Amino acid sequence: MANDSKSSTASKEPSQTRGNRHVLSALVQNTPGVLAHVSGMFASRGFNIDSLAVGETEDPLLSRITVVVKGDERYLEQVRKQLEKIVTVVKVHDISREDYVERDLMLIKIRATAEDRMQVQSLVSIFRARIVDVTTDALMIEVSGQERKVEAFIEAVREYGILELARTGRIALVRGVPRFDEPDGPAPTPVEDAAPMVHGHSEL
Repeated sequence: MANDSKSSTASKEPSQTRGNRHVLSALVQNTPGVLAHVSGMFASRGFNIDSLAVGETEDPLLSRITVVVKGDERYLEQVRKQLEKIVTVVKVHDISREDYVERDLMLIKIRATAEDRMQVQSLVSIFRARIVDVTTDALMIEVSGQERKVEAFIEAVREYGILELARTGRIALVRGVPRFDEPDGPAPTPVEDAAPMVHGHSEL
């Protein structure tokens, strides 16, 4: 009976593995344990984090945590409000509702024989990437841009043999002067789907 009760309770928990993609930007104090608090809050509510990046801001006392998750907006809003109750968390904003610029940075090391290097260098040029290290049998390449660009480059060079890769996770900032204190309104068009001029700029 105890097992049946536990199973019934678990089935009522909302699954957060599906839903819209959200990018949350959290300003937090530079204190030990704050990252564990933030990531633990998502895990305890059933959210699977697709990407997490953290680093100092223009204020050395603050760090910005960028979290990419998929899930129901109602439950995500509850998590956002609960995060803001943590003493070391200054502000959490779902910037998916704003016009924002998002980037991912990757270092990828691929096997490159002398015969393959011209083709690889051509791909590097097409993707506006950069070769940052060269050895006799491998190239290390830096790629930055939107997630889809980074993923496309991985597929383009896979045939040569990927030895290692490392990614920062997504980072994002709202365009212009952010107004986090204004009430949320209808979600505008993301930068990647906006006017062609902006779209082209965001691909750099």
